[in-house]
Amino acid sequence: MKAKIAVFVSGGGTNLQALIDAQKSGVIESGEIVLVVSNSASAYALERAANHGIKSEVVLKKELGSQEAFEARLVEVLEENQIDMIVLAGFMSILSGDFTGRYDGRIINVHPSLIPSFCGKGFYGLKVHEEALKYGVKVTGATVHFVNEIPDGGQIIMQKAVEIQDGDTPEVLQKRVMEQAEWIILPQSAEKICREILREKN
Repeated sequence: MKAKIAVFVSGGGTNLQALIDAQKSGVIESGEIVLVVSNSASAYALERAANHGIKSEVVLKKELGSQEAFEARLVEVLEENQIDMIVLAGFMSILSGDFTGRYDGRIINVHPSLIPSFCGKGFYGLKVHEEALKYGVKVTGATVHFVNEIPDGGQIIMQKAVEIQDGDTPEVLQKRVMEQAEWIILPQSAEKICREILREKN
């Protein structure tokens, strides 16, 4: 038996790819990605899902008209697919406390800095790396944490440090943080939570 994972995406899906690869290589063995959910119909991540035979759903807030209707549809899709845990992999939509409370301890997110640095509202994508460089920190990294109603506010599961090098641009740093931290600790964290879910079920 495996825990059923849904991955929420908005864009290219590089973290989704890292999770798919980790599943193939056996890093993730207690869980299986059975669903990819996107809030953008044009997300390249949907193609990645299709290439690997993973079912996908597009849920658009503007079509549904409100945050409540958007989250109600997400819950419907998750229940239809009997999802045990959710991985936010570059999902650019804030989820309400109602939604995160329903899946307490079952939603994880990767953030491209060492929380509590450079995190919270408005800190996502390249901006995180721009701010780290502007501040002059010598070490950055990535954090996987549980998701609650506060952006980047949930309990930390894993962190991995990445050194900043002379001449780094935000783009170069972003790539290094992904390769050396995000793509390593996100699959490891997913496996850890899946193992715990299976233990609870047995």
